[in-house]
Amino acid sequence: MTARRPPRAEPSDDPSGSHRREPEGSDPGQQPQRLEDCRRCGLWHDATQAVPGAGPRRARIMLIGEQPGDKEDLAGLPFVGPAGALLDDALRDAGVARGDVYVTNAVKHFKWTPRGKRRMHKTPAQREIEACHYWLERELAQSGARVLVALGATALKAVLEESGVGLQRLIGQVLEHQGRQVVPTYHPSFALRVPDPASRHRAYAAIVEALRTAGELARARHR
Repeated sequence: MTARRPPRAEPSDDPSGSHRREPEGSDPGQQPQRLEDCRRCGLWHDATQAVPGAGPRRARIMLIGEQPGDKEDLAGLPFVGPAGALLDDALRDAGVARGDVYVTNAVKHFKWTPRGKRRMHKTPAQREIEACHYWLERELAQSGARVLVALGATALKAVLEESGVGLQRLIGQVLEHQGRQVVPTYHPSFALRVPDPASRHRAYAAIVEALRTAGELARARHR
């Protein structure tokens, strides 16, 4: 495992990322063969390591989150922190085995900002989502998955390749995109951080329903 790098000051919070200075060695035109060699955006600089997807190479369902969190960055595996535990519960309640799905993130490096001794999540810029689509395309081609669950707004933007798409209005729908069925829902971390129990319950129920729908769609495709 690569040693953790010290935090680097962010020049701005520009959501587009257009004014952020990239670290030396970044190359948006790079076409690396190995994820650990990726320098297509600057997020590699402050991450411990790249975090690839995990699961069967020919899974029927792919779950796509936003980016690795602190625990995932250290472990090198997706969804192993608190959000991953909630996702496991939701998969169980939906009747979908985690071992049957491929789990990944739209962005493969942890983007964070320091807060005291903690590393706090920072939403990836659109430019970073687009840079990492290089890897998502490879995962989609290799897995052959035709049912995708987009966990959160960043994942939905990455899957649909549409920066202006809104998550809330699409929850509960099944979208068709490039021969695949896309089921949008909340990211598990959203269900963990909403303040009141009723909202947490509604968010969790929406995630379970999306996973149940994905399971039904995958079974229908293989009858």
